[in-house]
Amino acid sequence: MSGIVIVGAQWGDEGKGKATDLLGNKIDLVAKFNGGNNAGHTVVVNNETYALHLLPSGILTPSVIPVIANGVVIDVPVLFKELDALKIRGIDISRLLVSSGAHVITKYHRALDSAMENDPAKKKIGTTGRGIGPTYADKISRSGIRIADLFNENVLCEKIDSALDSKNRILTRYERPMLSRDEVIEEFTPYLERLKPLVEDTPLVLNQALDSGKNVLFEGGQATMLDVDFGTYPFVTSSNATAGGACTGTGVSPTRIDKVVGVIKAYTTRVGEGPFPTEISAGDKIANYLLKTGGEFGVTTGRARRCGWYDAVVAKYSSLINNFSDLVLTKLDILTGLDVIKVCIAYDVNGKTHKNMPSNSADFAVAKPIYKEFPGWSEDISSAKHFQDLPKNAQNYITALEELSGSRISVIGVGADRDAIIERHKLL
Repeated sequence: MSGIVIVGAQWGDEGKGKATDLLGNKIDLVAKFNGGNNAGHTVVVNNETYALHLLPSGILTPSVIPVIANGVVIDVPVLFKELDALKIRGIDISRLLVSSGAHVITKYHRALDSAMENDPAKKKIGTTGRGIGPTYADKISRSGIRIADLFNENVLCEKIDSALDSKNRILTRYERPMLSRDEVIEEFTPYLERLKPLVEDTPLVLNQALDSGKNVLFEGGQATMLDVDFGTYPFVTSSNATAGGACTGTGVSPTRIDKVVGVIKAYTTRVGEGPFPTEISAGDKIANYLLKTGGEFGVTTGRARRCGWYDAVVAKYSSLINNFSDLVLTKLDILTGLDVIKVCIAYDVNGKTHKNMPSNSADFAVAKPIYKEFPGWSEDISSAKHFQDLPKNAQNYITALEELSGSRISVIGVGADRDAIIERHKLL
């Protein structure tokens, strides 16, 4: 039996789907524990590319039971759109389990998200406008709708009526159209018959799986630096995207977690607003190279990602918060061809050197990177299967990142294909 958590170590888009897929044949269940369809991950299987949003990447492995756990917020029409797209491509979607306790994104959540994000009087956070934040807000204020409520007409109507009483007042203030109960319910109605067989008591399912000696993988959406508590607040997501969120988001005790695997890119990217110390100015030759060569466009939004050098301060902080047993380093191949590669080893904050993450968000907002430079390499590394197959400069770069980040780098991604990896240490 083994409980393994996989989380992003930067601002997302690190390649968590590939890391999860790597373990697929050794895993019995994969549970997504936070977030919603505001994030996405890409997995390449047999030269076929799959973009997943709500679904755990384990759904692509026939022997795995994929679970959407209670910590996720679910847009029901989006869920079935994603399932149907996979079914058309021959993927078995009947194995999916959905937590009865997961909260539901409604039409009024999306309307509120869009209105507030586009309010010219407020600072933009960079949300996707998919209703994630308002849904989590209702969850915390104890006024949310859960999956189980969709099958109890009286409870559902009562909750929607109560919500619309206040939501419509806010929408009116933003000069947005008010919503009716019927408008909200009609979104769910076509899917209820298909949804009901998927609904389970997932804390029970997951704990029983661990009791019976099965391997369970807990998959996080977004990443450490977007965690609502430990990320670059307020430019964060609305859930706990760190290892601790795996427990509250699934109903599994911390004592059942055996490994925490962090996924980190060989450089850094960020989507949306917020501080980003190692960001390379948009339009710069290196930024354009990383953007185009790395295909750095959001899976969910299509937005171009902001690109920058590897930030070892962020990596060390992420290692501290999650206590990684292993790191999976992705997209090393994208750095091929660069003469010089920079790594941020500390920050200059108003003339003072910080080797650790500033605890004050105002300090982080003005942090300037202190770089160490490494020589690059020009050799094609996409077919490398062992660490020794890599150019010496690439080996030196990885060894330096390992030392600076405070966690061992066990897997190295050297290409987009499923098997384009180097395993230095077994994850399981």
